Amino acid sequence: MSDFKDAAFGAGHDHIFLGAAHEENERRTWTVIALCSAMMVVEIVGGSLFGSLALVADGLHMSTHAGAMLIAALAYTYARRHATDSRFVFGTGKLGDLAGFTSAIVLAMIALLIGYEAVARFFSPESIQFNHAIPIAVVGLLVNLASVWLLGGDHHGHRHGHSHEHGHRHHGKDAQVDDARRIRVTDGAFAVSIFEDGVAPVFRITPETATSKLTPDAVSVTTIRSDGTHQAFSFAERGDYLESKEHIPKPHAFRAIVRVSDGEHQIEFEEHEHDNAVAAATRDHNIRSAYIHVIADAAVSVMAIIGLLLARALGWLWMDPLAGVLGAFVIANWSWGLIRDTGAILLDMNPDRRMAENVRHAIESNGDRVLDLHVWRLGPGHMSAVVSLATNETQRTPSFYHAALKRFKGLSHVTVEVNVSQIVT
Repeated sequence: MSDFKDAAFGAGHDHIFLGAAHEENERRTWTVIALCSAMMVVEIVGGSLFGSLALVADGLHMSTHAGAMLIAALAYTYARRHATDSRFVFGTGKLGDLAGFTSAIVLAMIALLIGYEAVARFFSPESIQFNHAIPIAVVGLLVNLASVWLLGGDHHGHRHGHSHEHGHRHHGKDAQVDDARRIRVTDGAFAVSIFEDGVAPVFRITPETATSKLTPDAVSVTTIRSDGTHQAFSFAERGDYLESKEHIPKPHAFRAIVRVSDGEHQIEFEEHEHDNAVAAATRDHNIRSAYIHVIADAAVSVMAIIGLLLARALGWLWMDPLAGVLGAFVIANWSWGLIRDTGAILLDMNPDRRMAENVRHAIESNGDRVLDLHVWRLGPGHMSAVVSLATNETQRTPSFYHAALKRFKGLSHVTVEVNVSQIVT
């Protein structure tokens, strides 16, 4: 047995795994900090001059808001400035996830504090200066809405050219596995799927039983769209599956007639806008954490305004602490979601299992065998893979497999170990 080892390919070779909108998100976060800081100064100075304790208190609250934004901004700046620092083995792409995790912990603490204060006020109601509290809450809401507008969009990871990286999920009543339709023939069953991760979309027909066998000349597919358009697809053999020679134009919503030796089988595909797995792999959790901070603050402001108005109009002083409890639950829920998602990335949990399955399939379709495979996220839109494989083809070096895997968009860093052996089965 002989071994070959090789390093990574692609954009990840310099180990820069920052998100596509990194610099713009950094600028927008600093802008929100400037806005919150200005509002903080105005409220604290104004409250001190006019003797309004509520105004000073809201100014101090705004300072915590600016401090939370500062975590995100510093993470962006540090990651950019140290992107080429060799001490970071896989770059600084995960720094945003670390900042998001930290912000989520801060959010959880804020939720606990708000909840504690609200419950305490249920048992010990305090008089409320409505003429001061309501205008302050309205101004705070306006600042938060401005911050939401400045940060909005990228927390979902769909801006700046990412839309072309989104996969699609095709569902139907015959689907037994993701993206596949099962058809049964006399001697077995086959899965018909649309494969498009990093390549032009094509049909794949894969046998699901050991006795199932199809040859390219024994199968064809015709698609029928809602406007009556027909398109025929012929197939070529690709190892253990068949693949259509023609590409499938979008949208991928149509009825397909699969013709095999025992007759015709009709299946349907329905296209959905975005694939959750790919969105998870490309999402910028740093801008998401900043966005959640401001949207949570805005939600609390809305509930506070409603509670204060009802308390003043109806004399229901308990409405104010009730709004606080509801706000605490909303913030806690968002905090948990952020902790779960960023924690998974920091622990190298694979956010896109389809990517791992497709890497395995691309290698084993050439008759080789994957011995070990690890796929994880390095930064927004950047995945890494370490592959150890066995082959009986002595001429296949790591560069052969690098070329085979370059078609997968988002797979920025790949390391391949090739074990050559004549006993591979």
